[in-house]
Amino acid sequence: MKSLKKQRRIQIIAVAAVALVLSTALIGYALRDGINYFRAPSQVIAEPPGPAEVFRIGGLVEEGSLKRGQGEAIRFAVTDGGATVPVVFTGVLPDLFEENQGMVGTGRYVDGVFEASEILAKHDETYMPKEVTDALKAQGVYRDPEG
Repeated sequence: MKSLKKQRRIQIIAVAAVALVLSTALIGYALRDGINYFRAPSQVIAEPPGPAEVFRIGGLVEEGSLKRGQGEAIRFAVTDGGATVPVVFTGVLPDLFEENQGMVGTGRYVDGVFEASEILAKHDETYMPKEVTDALKAQGVYRDPEG
């Protein structure tokens, strides 16, 4: 009788371990495309990611770089003070998007150009994403909007 209880307990533990491993693998598989790492322009230039890797880039829109092309194509450059990365975006820019302002874009780095699929801009005159602020502080070009 005792060996039957012991055997049943071992079976339950084995099934629970297999279920835990399987669920962890499924969660990891589901999240593989949902994780976008943030990079500053200096990091992109220093270690260019592969063309298949989706990531977020952030910094300031370089003054004088905003050019609207045919249709909805827009070209500009994003900088963190240490490096500049050209960006191309097809779509409608946020209303608050402008030169010398903070932005974060999601997309791929292909042939030296960041092809953005999504552009986010500041939502008021003092907001800047934390990642962008940290990258600008690391480069020594951060300007506090309050003084």
